[in-house]
Amino acid sequence: MTVELITCITILGCFWYWSSAKTVHEVAYYAVKQHCLSLQLQMLDDYVAFNAISIKRDNQGRLRFMRRYHFEFSATGNERYNGTITILGRQTINIQLAPYRIVEHETDI
Repeated sequence: MTVELITCITILGCFWYWSSAKTVHEVAYYAVKQHCLSLQLQMLDDYVAFNAISIKRDNQGRLRFMRRYHFEFSATGNERYNGTITILGRQTINIQLAPYRIVEHETDI
């Protein structure tokens, strides 16, 4: 009886983690997409890649998973730069971009 109970709890725990990770991945993707749009950058490959996980406390002192994702972006379309996004729980903590070339757009008069 206890083996079945432990197996059931383990399976439910794995499903909960997978579901949570999928949701946080979507949060990271849309946050990066919006950040790149606001800076007039192109998010390359339309993807964020999971990099690391740890446990940290949030502002209320609750333990949360802190996940870090990597992504690539471009300012001109000719080069690739790296960026990272850190998510605590489901909250975006920060988005870091590698130094990149700023392109001045010509305006028609």
